[in-house]
Amino acid sequence: MNISPKAVRFDDDTLWVSLSDGRTIAAPLVWFPRLLEAAPEQRAKVELSKGGLHWEALDEDISVSGLLAGQPDLTRRNTHQAA
Repeated sequence: MNISPKAVRFDDDTLWVSLSDGRTIAAPLVWFPRLLEAAPEQRAKVELSKGGLHWEALDEDISVSGLLAGQPDLTRRNTHQAA
């Protein structure tokens, strides 16, 4: 896939990603518990790469292909369900 992220922004409930092909895609923050719980300053420290988004301090990685496929991060949600 040759589509890469160009910019990231947030509102109260949504992650917005502008892509290199001109599209902007949105995903609900509840799909990404680490981002949902993070402070705005932490969310702002995103690193953009060819394939996705990375937040070092939050240990969060989101791929463009995953966003386009509508795939949420279920890792922490499954952990909470097991507790």
